[in-house]
Amino acid sequence: MHQYNISKTNSFYAIGLSYKKADAEIRGHFSLDEDAKQALINQAKENGVESLLVTSTCNRTEIYGFAQHPYQLIQLLCDNTKGTVDEFQKVAYIYKNNEAIAHMFKVGSGLDSQILGDFEIISQLKASARVSKKHKLLNHFTERLLNAVIQASKRIKTETEISSGATSVSFASVQYIFNTVEDISSKNILLFGTGKIGRNTCENLVKHTKNEHITLINRTKTKAEQIAGKFNLVVKDYANLQEEINKSDILIVATGAQRPTVDKHLIQSKKPLLILDLSIPKNVDSNVETLDNVTLVHLDDLSKITDQTLEERKKHIPLAEAIIEEVKAEFNGWLETRKFAPTIKALKHKLMDFASTELETQRKKTTDFNEAQAELISNNLIQKITNHFAHHLKDDAVSTDESLELIKKVFQLETKTHV
Repeated sequence: MHQYNISKTNSFYAIGLSYKKADAEIRGHFSLDEDAKQALINQAKENGVESLLVTSTCNRTEIYGFAQHPYQLIQLLCDNTKGTVDEFQKVAYIYKNNEAIAHMFKVGSGLDSQILGDFEIISQLKASARVSKKHKLLNHFTERLLNAVIQASKRIKTETEISSGATSVSFASVQYIFNTVEDISSKNILLFGTGKIGRNTCENLVKHTKNEHITLINRTKTKAEQIAGKFNLVVKDYANLQEEINKSDILIVATGAQRPTVDKHLIQSKKPLLILDLSIPKNVDSNVETLDNVTLVHLDDLSKITDQTLEERKKHIPLAEAIIEEVKAEFNGWLETRKFAPTIKALKHKLMDFASTELETQRKKTTDFNEAQAELISNNLIQKITNHFAHHLKDDAVSTDESLELIKKVFQLETKTHV
């Protein structure tokens, strides 16, 4: 990437792991909560990293950033999670420069989502960029790239039907409940936690069932009350968790904790209980499966539910990819101009030095020297010359590298690389 004058010594990398190769347990090991993200960013600053984006969702954890070697970014991830380098290497992907750029486009456009066309990740990338910018860890290249990805994402949403139909993990949860549970309107449903997928599942349940027995519990009761007010749900104290679990027919867990919040010791009832664990890391201990009356379904199981909607979405992939290529070409065009921008800038300064020296000579020679007219003519000539060189360097028919070297040699230019 240094040839584009983005970074003098570093390359642009995308490193991470996703649902494609890493199961829920491994993804949990590399999950970053807000405190861990902040610690990672602080460490990156201490290590002199010049630009960084960090995302961690239920489906993936990724770092986009500049480094001399990807291990620098991998180490940041492992230092701030439970994951190890050995674990990472078994399931990870590492993309460099153009491949890393292409990966961000694919991820941000919903083509790499566990549910095809799920655009939730783009808001995660935006949030990540805001944090990085706040900590001065977002250089011009990364910001420009993200804006291009956002543009592609918007166009794909509006110009294709890849996100049409109610297909998401939360919808898949409700679909599973409908397919599995009889007489759902009479069942007691408990939502434990206010994670985004849990909230969306709750909203879908309210929309698609006439159930009036939905209860919400959260460690922070005020958050639960805010959501309950929106959906007209009953709120119970965290202290009542065990009692409410034992009243329930369906338990939806979306607590977003780093360790299990529900285990078999909380379940005393013998009646059938369906538990949906919508958390990464898993928030329901697998020991609940030793209970004969319990059925445990995890996020990954729900994501495998495919239907007609997903099949229809696949038909729109070629158009989405064409949009990505179009926006990516614009971005690469900007990168090409970055390649020769320092040389053009140095050339302009050199020509201005020539003009300044010549103007000084003419001032001494000419008694009625027209300062304003001379300045105007020299500035216009400098602009025309630099524009001419810029157009030449943009021409696909010429070797940009050879032309740059020739210009530097002829005008004895010293150029600076800019991030």
